[in-house]
Amino acid sequence: MDIKHFFIEKGQGEPLILLHGNGENCGYFKGQIDEFSKWYHVYALDTRGHGRTPRGSKPFTIRQFAEDLLGFMNEHEIGRAHLLGFSDGGNIAMIFALRHPERVNRLILNGANLNAEGVKRTTQIPIEIGYRIAKRFAGKSESAKTNAEMLGLMVNDPNVAPEELAGIQAKTLVIAGTDDMIRSGHTRLIADSIPGAELVFIKGDHFIAARHPDEFNRAVLSFLSL
Repeated sequence: MDIKHFFIEKGQGEPLILLHGNGENCGYFKGQIDEFSKWYHVYALDTRGHGRTPRGSKPFTIRQFAEDLLGFMNEHEIGRAHLLGFSDGGNIAMIFALRHPERVNRLILNGANLNAEGVKRTTQIPIEIGYRIAKRFAGKSESAKTNAEMLGLMVNDPNVAPEELAGIQAKTLVIAGTDDMIRSGHTRLIADSIPGAELVFIKGDHFIAARHPDEFNRAVLSFLSL
């Protein structure tokens, strides 16, 4: 491990790891940590190069972030955990569940996607333009390099084929907003491709956990308690 994760830890019981989205930090889950910690031992992480976790020298990819998560779990002696990932955090959780099924108890994918095609074009086109511009200046500017890496996650990752999702063994909840930036058909495809997955849509956009925490938390806790 070439990095040490910054994380917030609260509660007791079964481990529940929260993974934030692109360009965010663990503070995204401020509406979840206190509530979930009443029943679970919550760990909310800043992923590599996000928040207060250093960038390190390893590749800046979803698959590397999944291996970082394995390192975190090993370091903190977490044998198995529930994983809740939002957006890119959902993509990290998805890859992790495919690579390390024995380490995942239950899996919650919120606003995840398999590839850039899953994102509505009105959202994706500005990302792709921004990525190309940032990449052009990455050699001359540290901030452009950082920006190119962040946007690159949403252009080049995670590239998972739907049929690969048959390999997910964890009981899974797929949850998204009714007006999410992820196409609803793409969210349904993810749920349909994971054996026995549950699918829930909550009225709202991509950021349902932050903007509708009560409803989001109810859906998650209901799923975890089944």
